[in-house]
Amino acid sequence: MNAVLLAVKWLCLVWAVTWPVTMVTGIRNPGRRRHKDVYVGEHSKNKHRGRIDHKLMRQDSTKSLLIKTEQLLRIEEHDFAMRPGFGGAAIPVGIDVQVESIDSISEVNMDFTMTLYLRHYWKDERLAFPSRSNVSRTFDGRLVKKMWVPDVFFVHSKRSFIHDTTMENIMIRVYPDGSILYSVRITVTALCSMDFSSFPLDTQNCSLELESYAYNENDLMLYWKNGNDSLRTDEMVLSQFFIKKFHPSSGLAFYSSTGWYNRLYINFILRRHIFFFMLQTYFPTMLMVLLSWVSFWIDRRAVPARVSLGITTVLTMSTIITGVSSSMPQVSYVKAVDIYLWTSFLFVFLSVIEYAAVNYCSTLEEMRRLKRGKLPTSYNTSKAMAFDGCFHDSDIELTPFPRLPTSMTSSHHRTPLQNPEDPPIEGTRLRRQRSVQENVDLLLSNSYLIDSYSRMAFPLSYLLFNTIYWSMYSS
Repeated sequence: MNAVLLAVKWLCLVWAVTWPVTMVTGIRNPGRRRHKDVYVGEHSKNKHRGRIDHKLMRQDSTKSLLIKTEQLLRIEEHDFAMRPGFGGAAIPVGIDVQVESIDSISEVNMDFTMTLYLRHYWKDERLAFPSRSNVSRTFDGRLVKKMWVPDVFFVHSKRSFIHDTTMENIMIRVYPDGSILYSVRITVTALCSMDFSSFPLDTQNCSLELESYAYNENDLMLYWKNGNDSLRTDEMVLSQFFIKKFHPSSGLAFYSSTGWYNRLYINFILRRHIFFFMLQTYFPTMLMVLLSWVSFWIDRRAVPARVSLGITTVLTMSTIITGVSSSMPQVSYVKAVDIYLWTSFLFVFLSVIEYAAVNYCSTLEEMRRLKRGKLPTSYNTSKAMAFDGCFHDSDIELTPFPRLPTSMTSSHHRTPLQNPEDPPIEGTRLRRQRSVQENVDLLLSNSYLIDSYSRMAFPLSYLLFNTIYWSMYSS
């Protein structure tokens, strides 16, 4: 038992002696490690200019590259509010355009909406930088506000914006010799002066015009970089038009207060599709005109049928004209579709007037017969329905032709079997040219002839009108 107690006391004595030494060592070691880290950091800072720690660069290379790029382009050393070569010759700025789409064309507002890639090319020696591999640097739109770019705008534009999803669609590429490519994706709505005199068989010439806003031709020279190849288009399909031609051109614009400016044109020719208007306007109009002619085969005493048919076709034509006019600009000249619609409306209206004339002549004819006693007093015209459009022989009292004197006969009226001295056979007619008054009296006394003539006159006249119309406007 004494031996056990002695061993325990010995262990406690050893622990009490060694514990302070351990604490002192633990306190001193962190100080040494910290001094070692400081030495390594200072040593690496001293060697930063001579050698790059590749491990550190792999961990955070973008920060180092951004600092080197700003220093490389020397943006803070120059005043980029001034154009390159200020005070010298005009700076040439090349332009090329790639048309992505024509989004819409509005006849009412007389404008079009186009989405395109606009690229500028110029040289700014202030941004030149040394490079062994001659590799360009590409940046996004955040660098635009720190450097000079051409102030190109769209003449006659109503609205325009730069696409910004998911970032602004701007790209800047700087080459070692200071050459710059500046590309931007824009949607612009611009004015197009349209001529609707041949609508909808028309061809429209539209153009998008580019020009510098602040710099005239003495400071900035705009030009197509690759000539006619500077304008490229994707394959585009429009609902109402097909594109006949895209071509660039250039010119000068003069302003009395500021001088001459270079102007570039993006010209395109649009040809309208006619099939849509054939289905929506021309075919319904033709059917309404044809439907109005049905009344010529309806008995003239069927007043409700003919009047309702005429009024229906007139109202339908009015609806078609109103619908077409509402979708067109209020121009002060006559369009091709107006000529066709109003001429067709005239044919429909004349068919109603034709029945009014037939009804009036029929009333006069019946009144004359009542006065002459050829119709019984109990005769009811509302019950006499002659579906062939003519009076029957039982309704008309026929009398033989009177004898004609021999002096009125001539040799060219004789027949081989007829002697000149013989009287004319009963019922034989002698033809002679009637006067206008006699023709009018004939129509008034035989009103059914108006319907008979209208069955031929109206279709032939409308066919002649269509032949002239389509030959004029289709060429």
